[in-house]
Amino acid sequence: MVRFHLPPNLVAAAGRDAIPLRVEVDLTSAPAPTEFPVLALLQRWSAAATPPKFIQLTRRQLRELAAAAQAQPFFIENGRASPWTRDDLLAEPAAPASPASSVPIAPASSRPPRPASRELPPLIIDGSEHYLAITLPSREHPHYAEWLDLLKTSGFSLEPSNRKWWLRDRHKTLNFLAAHLTALRRQDVETTTQFDRLTSNIQLAEVACDAVETHTGFTLTLGLRAGQADDAAMRNAVASNRGYVETGGKVYLFDPATLQRLDRAQSALGGEPPGRGASSVRRAHRVSTARLAETTALLEEIAPHFQPPAAWQRRSEALRNLATLAPAPIPAALREQLRPYQRLGVAWLWHLHTHGLGGVLADEMGLGKTLQALGLLSALQTRADSARAPALVTCPASLLENWRRETARFASALRTFVHHGDQRLTSPDEFGRHDLVITSYGTLARDRGIFEAIDFSCVVADEAQHIKNRRSQNARALRALRARGRFLLTGTPLENSLDDLRSLFEFLMPGFIDAPPPDLRPEERAWINERLRARTAPYILRRTKRAVAPELPDKIEQTIWCDLTPAQARLYRDTQEQSERELIDLQASGANEGRLRLATLTQLLRLRQICCDPRLLRPVEADADAATFRESAKLEAWRELLAEAVDDGHRVLVFSQFTSLLALLRAELDQLGLDHCYLDGAMSPRQRQAQVDRFQNSPEIPLFLLSLKAGGTGLNLTGADTVVHFDPWWNPAVEAQATDRAHRIGQTRTVTSYKLICSGTVEEKVLALQAEKRALLAGVFEASDAAAANLSLSDLQALLR
Repeated sequence: MVRFHLPPNLVAAAGRDAIPLRVEVDLTSAPAPTEFPVLALLQRWSAAATPPKFIQLTRRQLRELAAAAQAQPFFIENGRASPWTRDDLLAEPAAPASPASSVPIAPASSRPPRPASRELPPLIIDGSEHYLAITLPSREHPHYAEWLDLLKTSGFSLEPSNRKWWLRDRHKTLNFLAAHLTALRRQDVETTTQFDRLTSNIQLAEVACDAVETHTGFTLTLGLRAGQADDAAMRNAVASNRGYVETGGKVYLFDPATLQRLDRAQSALGGEPPGRGASSVRRAHRVSTARLAETTALLEEIAPHFQPPAAWQRRSEALRNLATLAPAPIPAALREQLRPYQRLGVAWLWHLHTHGLGGVLADEMGLGKTLQALGLLSALQTRADSARAPALVTCPASLLENWRRETARFASALRTFVHHGDQRLTSPDEFGRHDLVITSYGTLARDRGIFEAIDFSCVVADEAQHIKNRRSQNARALRALRARGRFLLTGTPLENSLDDLRSLFEFLMPGFIDAPPPDLRPEERAWINERLRARTAPYILRRTKRAVAPELPDKIEQTIWCDLTPAQARLYRDTQEQSERELIDLQASGANEGRLRLATLTQLLRLRQICCDPRLLRPVEADADAATFRESAKLEAWRELLAEAVDDGHRVLVFSQFTSLLALLRAELDQLGLDHCYLDGAMSPRQRQAQVDRFQNSPEIPLFLLSLKAGGTGLNLTGADTVVHFDPWWNPAVEAQATDRAHRIGQTRTVTSYKLICSGTVEEKVLALQAEKRALLAGVFEASDAAAANLSLSDLQALLR
């Protein structure tokens, strides 16, 4: 449920183009489809993962919100929920008649009526530009004490005969009107007809803004405009705390709030905290293409009538309103595989690339960032200028096989090469024969000289946390690449670590983020950090599962493919060859079928253990082979997955058939200081239930390790929304039952299930045979008496090869 509480002073708030709304969102259930457009706007405006409790909108933004609400009763006024019906308040005021005109002081007849909620008489202002005579309301008025104090401190004196407060000095009168009249207008104040007539020559100075396109972007001139007054006269007036300037027979007042907003905007555009840069009533700023979206947002507050050049508007509007993005030229077969939010993500990436920009796709884990990146890479191949330029994907070594398989599945038309291990490209000609090259961060750093010589059409860096340390070899190698487009993929929210954000944007758009001065005061550092968030926000796209819930199924299942490490692969091959020799020797010695079957099952178990973690074969000892038994590709992939899940606030169930593996994971979690729960078959029913209750009642515990047989059925673990199957089970129904510990009645979130599989091993064969030979696999995984299992030796040996 979504509701917006309108302020009691809605008319006045709309008049000053600053409308505060209290936001009420019920997150205990999935949003209705009609609420999704509204929630998307809130997420874009607030740049937060969850909807804000309070937000201030301009008239333009409120119009956009009302349109997205589609006549739904989302707005609450005077305690009643109803559709939006106040379009009359959202019309933009007419633009100034000429570039030189300024904003007049509105006469009483043209201002919104005084709120009818109060029958007390208002404060009344009489006088002219030379004097003021103010009548205070009765003491019962809620603003009486505030106004009385204002008059006393501003030099007014009470005339007992008429009970008016007088100010008889032209300079003081104009300064008072400049400092307070705009604010008083927003309260319960009236002016006399005489005052309106005698002050018709007094106007408010306004903010003027002009932009001219250059070969590097735009030159933006921003400053005050007060009739024909020149900059020197306005600058002198502001510097001497004189709240007005006179020119052409008119008086132009400087509203302090406008001056403050102008100063903040000038500071933001100049990149210096308020008070550090030279204060000026008019300044020219160079605005690069990358800063257009940020600058447009700044100008909406300070110069709402600014009409940017067409090129400016075309480049910035799509980043500020994703609904206006043009679709990317994705192949039809791939487009059919994409959900609507994924097609929008590809369009966003495409827009950035075509304008020479970069970005961070930071969708929550499980929403298909890899697939969206492949959509961009496929679209790039439709461009003639990309025909001879390969794209590059760099990722942790544990994810190379996953990228290769996802590319083969969804973008098979791309000529793909995995640059890793013994398979390396050595020349630009070799790179030019491929559309996509996939490599690991470590290989990229080692082969940096080769990669620096290539002009890539695009570079996509997966798991962006690997380059957060700007001094690391990974980050330096990535920054040294030449590419027409640069993108990062991460499932971890970025806004909480601003130093990391600076490092990432050094790669994405070099020079986009200025280094902060070294001697910042705390308040200046806070200002710098806030500007950093605002500047980078247009180039970070993050959608949560809750935000796109109408497009998602209740359960998402994904296989993560892992390539064995070189040492792990050698151990696997050696064990495989040794197993075959032992079986041949057994057959030659005349062993019966029962012994052969038992020996084969034992060897299959050893191969499955190597896939999980070689330490399951034997503890690591201080010998020459220790390194071999420490390497596990699947463990590395699990670490990547765990880090992203925990950083993103997910709660995870991890299932394995091997309690010895769970013991290794427990030891690693203890070393990391990560709290967790644990359950296996050796525990009593009471102990198991205690662990379940602890996990369900302690949201701060992110992880639950469970043996598949003990934890796969009968438990309710809806506190989790992510499931990891560390090793495959022969029967997918058993895995589904384990996943359903989280995906049960009472679960309000989409559950994501990950299956870790080592490529080219017995695990992949198990996956392929799950549906075909379920009975055979039942014997392999479950038979306690090999002689009783109805298996042929040829079937068993097929799994070993």
